[in-house]
Amino acid sequence: MFEETSPRGQLAIRLRDVIERRWPAEVHAIGVHGSLAHGDDHDGSDVNLLVVKYRPTAGPKPALRRVDGTLVDLEVVTVDEGIRRARELTSRWPLEADRYVTTHALHDPNGWFGKLRDTHLARLAEARPPEFSALARHNWALASAAHTRAVRLAEWYETDAALVMIAESRLHAALVTGLLTRTYFRNAADAVRRTGVAGADMQELSGVLKEQAGELAARGQPVDGNLALLFE
Repeated sequence: MFEETSPRGQLAIRLRDVIERRWPAEVHAIGVHGSLAHGDDHDGSDVNLLVVKYRPTAGPKPALRRVDGTLVDLEVVTVDEGIRRARELTSRWPLEADRYVTTHALHDPNGWFGKLRDTHLARLAEARPPEFSALARHNWALASAAHTRAVRLAEWYETDAALVMIAESRLHAALVTGLLTRTYFRNAADAVRRTGVAGADMQELSGVLKEQAGELAARGQPVDGNLALLFE
């Protein structure tokens, strides 16, 4: 649960108070997600603040900067935009869902964050397996392309660049697993750790991608095909 006595919790409260004083008629709700919402923030944690406002042209603007030594990620959405996003399923859903269901309200007189959670859960209940499989295949293509580039860079002894590509491949492979199992994660590090690819080398990751390709084909989403299939 949210611990308002921690330095990050106190900073979040201060931010809320400043925003409420400066834009009292523009702000509909304020909340935190991430480690603060889960109640396990620590000295290296960020403050992920979400401000919901009525009009797109008024009120605070998004920002990312350090405040008193702590990184503050200030996200700003309108009431309607936030609900619309909660109904979207994208290829990054495993990294986005947590904020819809675990945001802790700091100011929410009308229960907007509860509506956000219910809207997202209702969208998940409506979604059919092919929808998640198609999003998984998109991530598989990105994972495979990054893996291929990593192998080529390693052959050219571009070790640092190869490591960047292998990290990208691991993340997208983790997102494939998240989408196929409808599992969401706290962040990218949590995704690769929980799916077991955090320490996968190129050969091991190649095996993971091969298994995922077989799973996608079995679900009616083959990763390769003729030109006509590109437009289906």
